[in-house]
Amino acid sequence: MEIKEKEETLQQQYLTFFLADEEYAINIQRVKEIIEYTTVTKVPKVPEWIPGVINLRGNVVPVVDLAARFGIESRGVTKTTCIVIVEVEQEAERTVMGVIADAVNQVIDLAAKDIEEPPAFGTRVRLEYLFGMGKLGKKFALILDIDSVLSNTELLTVSTLQAASGEARTAEEIGSGERKEA
Repeated sequence: MEIKEKEETLQQQYLTFFLADEEYAINIQRVKEIIEYTTVTKVPKVPEWIPGVINLRGNVVPVVDLAARFGIESRGVTKTTCIVIVEVEQEAERTVMGVIADAVNQVIDLAAKDIEEPPAFGTRVRLEYLFGMGKLGKKFALILDIDSVLSNTELLTVSTLQAASGEARTAEEIGSGERKEA
């Protein structure tokens, strides 16, 4: 009995944010930082829910529009729009990605007893993308399983983006040096 009580009192922290008036949450251990929305450079031949990449202290970071990923109408960029930098883990490999949020709300503590199973109906998000629903007083936040949302297929796209970006930088560096004769 004592072990069960300890498990129920163990709490984890989650960052909550909004997408089109719905509140979502990500385990804070996956959140690296929150940055102001900045210029996103478009990259050809990527899914529509990947608007492009940003330069984060010299690193290429792919940006995912979760609203587009979930089929929710995007709000467009406002003064509260930001990019949540998250770390995704797939097959023992870690990748940093940016997730566009309409607004960040708060960091909350949730015990296991405060997390319900996701409903089989009523959400715009596929069930495999949800870890559960966190109780926030009289309302709930949809807790995302960020590894499922940004699964292997997405990571392959990210690898392609990073490789393409690296090739583009190399081409720029070559272009700024000597010109090759055709």
